[in-house]
Formats: sequence, structure tokens, C-alpha cells
Amino acid sequence: MGEPEREPADPFPERSDARPSLRRRVRRPKWWLAGGVVVVLIAAIVALTTGMFGAHRSRTDRVSDNSDPTSTTTVTQGSLSSQLSTDGTLEYTGLDRSDYSVVNQASGTFSALPSAGAVISCGEVLYRVSNDPVILLCGDTPAYRSLYEGDSGPDVQELNRNLVALGYTTRTDLDPDSDYFGAETADALDRLHDRLGEDETGSLTEAQAVFMPGRIRITTVSATLGTTGAPGTPIAQASSTSREVLVNLQASDQIEIKVGDQAQITLPAGQTTPGVISAIGSVASQESSGPTLPVYIKLEHPQAAGTLEQAPVQIDITTTSVNHALIVPVNALVARAGGGYAVEEVSYAGHRLIAVRTGLFDDADGLVQVHGTGLAAGQRVVVPGE
Repeated sequence: MGEPEREPADPFPERSDARPSLRRRVRRPKWWLAGGVVVVLIAAIVALTTGMFGAHRSRTDRVSDNSDPTSTTTVTQGSLSSQLSTDGTLEYTGLDRSDYSVVNQASGTFSALPSAGAVISCGEVLYRVSNDPVILLCGDTPAYRSLYEGDSGPDVQELNRNLVALGYTTRTDLDPDSDYFGAETADALDRLHDRLGEDETGSLTEAQAVFMPGRIRITTVSATLGTTGAPGTPIAQASSTSREVLVNLQASDQIEIKVGDQAQITLPAGQTTPGVISAIGSVASQESSGPTLPVYIKLEHPQAAGTLEQAPVQIDITTTSVNHALIVPVNALVARAGGGYAVEEVSYAGHRLIAVRTGLFDDADGLVQVHGTGLAAGQRVVVPGE
């Protein structure tokens, strides 16, 4: 006879609910035993999973159980920004954030006028009086006199800069910073008049040009074709060709922003494009919600706005940023009985509360920077479930 067959070892010999002296020694078929081991293993996995992620958990930190559904998320490390969200309006603005008035200085009949929305560049014909062209030139000093050889002044300097920039002479022949009307200025003017089909007089009369800070976009036209123009009469309103976002920001929020702050602009169709604060006004307006200050945001990629002339937009201004921050969702914070906050870490060892101090909040994305002993990137923490 061979040795008696040995009974398989009990996979759980230390069970606290059974006494070794009273255990029944029963031989089981090997296939049944194997199935039992699988069942026990599945039960163990279910028990472990339920203990870690179930709605009812026994917390080692004595936090009371509740029936609210929960899930977990990972503590991450990276950059975090605090943002101020507000509404704004995309619109065309002048270089000084105001409209320009196009003032006529010629006498005669308006024979050609620009249309609203037209863009006029410096050196181009702006309108015509009795078929004589009135051109747009770039400069901050309006035309207030006719200019001839021998004159000098800031208006002459503007004229010289235009003639060089438009290619009617070169820097070698004419210093664009010169405020003197010399022979080369007269020669360059003749070349300009020749291109326009005008008499080459070597001079520029007050009625032949309108000076504006730069290229303009016509917003409204007040003159009417066929009517008589009089010197000093505004014929149109214009803006620059630049589009900016105007935000009427609560005056109390001004301390959070500065020129140069980055912004994210959400356009009406839902696409986003970056911008930067280019100016902050100093004169407050009284709104129903309180005093506001104008804030101007320049689009870094103007073409992203397409053909929009005016439209409501959503603005997120980045006010503060931090790098290498430990980040969790704001709803992962647990209020502590003695004050402050904690997060609930979940691991195979169980649950524990880790006390944390909060840093920067990102209200737009619902995230917060946290500091805490024992907290590290990659850990899993509890957040409310859906």
C-alpha cells in the first residue's frame, strides 16, 4: 500500500471564526477545490475593491461614513494659473481708443466718398471734391496750412516721413526725421501728384490731404455725394483697423490685473484665441453693478476673429501663475473639524486624511494648489462622484 493521500492545505488557516480543533476534515475532489480557490479569490478582490471605492468606507482617520457616491482622482504636479473671468466686446478701436473725425478742408462738390467699412491706407485717395483727390497721410498733426519749399515744422516732418515711407524718395535723398521742406521734398511731391494725375506743383495745399494717426477704417459717412463741401466740415467718422476687446471691469477687480497680463478670448462660435492686456483706463464709469474701468485686450492673432466687426466675447484673464504645484480639484478638499482642510488619500493600505494648506486657486477649471506632509504627485484622493 502507498502512503495515504494527504488532504489539501487550507488556504486560510488563520480564520478567526473557526477553531482548529473543531474543523471538519473532509476530502474534496481537486476540481472542486480549484473552483473554490477561484471563488475565494474573486470574493477577496470584490471585498478589497468595495473597501477602496465603495460608497460606504471605513476610514482609518475616524471620518464618519456617508452614503454619498464618491470616486477618486490623481494628485498632479504642474503649472497652475488663477484667472479672472468676465464678458467683453470685440470691436474696432482707434489708436487712442476713440473715433477719428475726417474733416474736409476743400471747397467744391463731393464727387466721391468712401463707404462705411472701407479701409483706407496712407497714400491712398480718401475722397474727391470736384474730382480732385484728397489723400490720406499718416501723422498726428492735422493739416492746418499749405506747405511750400522753405517751410519747416512738425507738419513738414510728417510729410517727409510719408514721402519716404511711400517710396516717392529714399532715406539717402531725404531724411524722414527732417522738419525742413527742401528741394527733395518738392521733387517727391511731384512724383506723388504725377501718380494721382494732378498738376506737379511741388507743394501740398491744405485741401489736398487729411492727416490721421495711421490706416483707418470708415465707420460712418455724414457727407452726401453731390453736395457742396465747406472747409472745416466733418465728412466721416473712422477708427483704426485694429480690433480689440473692450472689457468694462469692476473697479474693485483692477488690482488683480496689469498691462501685459495674458488672456484667453472665447469668440461667439466657441473657438478661443490668445490676447494680452494692452491698456487699462483711468476714468471710471458708473454702471448699475458699480463703478467700472475700461480694459483693452489686444488679439495676438487678429485673423482668428475673421470678419467680425463687433461681437460679445468671454474673457479669462490670467492674473497669477505658479510652476511645479501639487494640484487637486477644489471639491477634493475636506473641511477639518479644527479648521483648515485635508484631502482623503486612498491606497491599498486603506484611507487616511492628509492635512493640507491651500495655495493658488484656478476658479475657471475648479483646481487648487495644495501643500501637505505626505502628499505627492500620483497619489489617489477622494472626490465626490456623480
